[in-house]
Amino acid sequence: MRLVPAGYHVPVHSTLGAAAGSWVEAFWLDERPVTTAEFLAFVRAHSRWRRSQVSPDVADAFYLAHWAGDLELGSRVRPRQPITFVSWFAARSYCGARDARLPTEAEWEWAAAPAGPEEQVEIRERVLAFYGRPRRPLPDAGASPPNRYGLRDQHGVLFEWVSDFEKSRAALEGRRKADRQLDAWCGGSAAGAADVEDYAGLMRHAFRSSLQARFALHHLGFRCARSAR
Repeated sequence: MRLVPAGYHVPVHSTLGAAAGSWVEAFWLDERPVTTAEFLAFVRAHSRWRRSQVSPDVADAFYLAHWAGDLELGSRVRPRQPITFVSWFAARSYCGARDARLPTEAEWEWAAAPAGPEEQVEIRERVLAFYGRPRRPLPDAGASPPNRYGLRDQHGVLFEWVSDFEKSRAALEGRRKADRQLDAWCGGSAAGAADVEDYAGLMRHAFRSSLQARFALHHLGFRCARSAR
């Protein structure tokens, strides 16, 4: 894990700018997403999370659908690639077994924020390329260059679960109402965003707002966090 220092985070979906921000306490975050091999070890030790035994209440029919069997990856899945096709419930349970937790949306976004304009442009290009081919083969976890905190793969590799993803849905609805009012004189639905240039962040937020906790998707993985205190 890498230590992410405390700081003031302004949500990209905010229509109030800095006034809608919040203080993020220092926390620890996995350097890279959880790998398939690591999740396989977890389901070996916790049989309730095996594909044939998982409850439909906590995972949909696509849960670990790309594996050859309960404890067999098959030839198409590499042990070092990020784990995907896992529900929010499964991700939360995995982190709990490590005495950790899923990061909040504010923590994840704060850790992923670019250090400056040049890095922001690079991140945007990387993420938009990913959105253009969301079902491309996954690289090994940790293959991308580290950011200023030593974290890898937060941009352009996959989406990741956060603990409070459901907040995105409520925030998006509030934003849509505000946008309809702003459209009358601003002429654009992104006019009230905290940073209208952060298209990647807006798309992450929109994606989270579409999720349900049971969903297991090809391009959705996770990493774990711990509070620094």
